[in-house]
Amino acid sequence: MIEIGGMPILWHIMKEYSFFGHHEFIICAGYRQEYIKEWFANYFLHNSDVSFDFRHGKNEMTIHESHLEPWKVTIADTGYNTMTGGRIKRIQPYVGNETFFMTYGDGVCDVDIDKLLDFHRSHGKTATLTAVKMKQEKGVLDIGGDNAVKSFREKSIADGAPINAGYMVLEPAVFDLLDGDDCVFERKPLETLANEGQLMSYIHEGFWQCMDNIREKNMLEKLLLEDKAPWKRWERSVPNIPDYSK
Repeated sequence: MIEIGGMPILWHIMKEYSFFGHHEFIICAGYRQEYIKEWFANYFLHNSDVSFDFRHGKNEMTIHESHLEPWKVTIADTGYNTMTGGRIKRIQPYVGNETFFMTYGDGVCDVDIDKLLDFHRSHGKTATLTAVKMKQEKGVLDIGGDNAVKSFREKSIADGAPINAGYMVLEPAVFDLLDGDDCVFERKPLETLANEGQLMSYIHEGFWQCMDNIREKNMLEKLLLEDKAPWKRWERSVPNIPDYSK
């Protein structure tokens, strides 16, 4: 819920998918999940023209016009200490037997979601992840000439190898690899998929940036303020954000 340009980074990620026509979201919430629920509960009110009439001794509210995205948002309390794989497993009843997108809530990207989905459908494997080349300590990938992920390792020394940027497309068969709240998605499940030839990479050469610290937050704020944010595909004024790095 940390804000960029006055809106939570979660909202920015959802706007990316919504631009490509994907309007249904499931949020795997845990710590302070009540804040996420309250934010969305108030989203309609804060983005509508309303009249409050107290003249008859009661609160009569009239909605005149709303300025909202056509979203359906399910916020699932997936537990306080649940690991990443366990969180995905807990939302299986909401996903059902459909292909679904999955990404992390701390990074923005300008990947073409339509092309990502087309690539996933073209190879027929269980999972596709978006890979970028950056010198960071993220999930490191060994990618073959056919774009198949040969191996997966998490949190290794930064070496410039392709990393897992999230923005995944998954088949429901992936739920069979998730075995409880202690399951770390980036370990056994992805390693198993890689070993079985069921994990493919969509190489993204554009923009991707996570927000793990105040320096990265300020950089994303600056890109928005200067109207240079690659992930912003919608029209919206951005407030002047103070530079807290000084």
